[in-house]
Amino acid sequence: MKKYYYDLHIHSCLSPCADDDNTPNSLAGMAKVCGLDIVALTDHNSCKNCPAFFEAAERYGIIPVAGMELTTSEDIHVICLFEELEAAMEFDAEIQKHRTLIENRTDIFGNQLIVDSEDNVISEEKYFLSVATDISVEEAPALVERFGGICYPAHIDRQSNGIISVLGTLPETPCFTAVEINRRENIEEYVSKYNLYNKHIIVSSDAHCLTDIRDKENCFELDSEDVRHGLFEELKR
Repeated sequence: MKKYYYDLHIHSCLSPCADDDNTPNSLAGMAKVCGLDIVALTDHNSCKNCPAFFEAAERYGIIPVAGMELTTSEDIHVICLFEELEAAMEFDAEIQKHRTLIENRTDIFGNQLIVDSEDNVISEEKYFLSVATDISVEEAPALVERFGGICYPAHIDRQSNGIISVLGTLPETPCFTAVEINRRENIEEYVSKYNLYNKHIIVSSDAHCLTDIRDKENCFELDSEDVRHGLFEELKR
């Protein structure tokens, strides 16, 4: 077993609220500088920059995970992670059927850039990505599982789009095996108050600019034989 330092919640230049400098290539490079081993790209309601991130991560020796920060119909953010890139892209295609299509106002919300692994802009997402989908938080786990993925509530210790701030508590159903906390100092309070003793506590940056990515601090102990598979097996427990 070996320690693998992670950040499982990072946004690229595809997310309207993220800096244009957050290209997949720059994210992989910054992750390397920060000493991270496993990094998930989780843009709002899209996986379209994940292929470029996988290519860039390989160059930097980072283990990439394809993901998405799904906005449910209740306006709750849920982290969705996929062991295989192909499955993530199939999930991305499915999510497009559930989005509310409102044209993005770049002058208000920012750009939504789809790029390659060399930072070249391929295209732009026309419709604003941060709008809620029609998928409820109750429906999300089963849908993600259909594509071989796992999901869990994002930043439960934040007021904005956190499941606890929206619903007032962490509901018994659906039963998530993990939750994400944004700030490490909040772990003890939230574990005790919401009885999270049997859940994996994921601490991730939710980085929207390169300097948001934190130096290595949070880790999983995994078998080095197949690290990404080992991560998913751990999160499912």
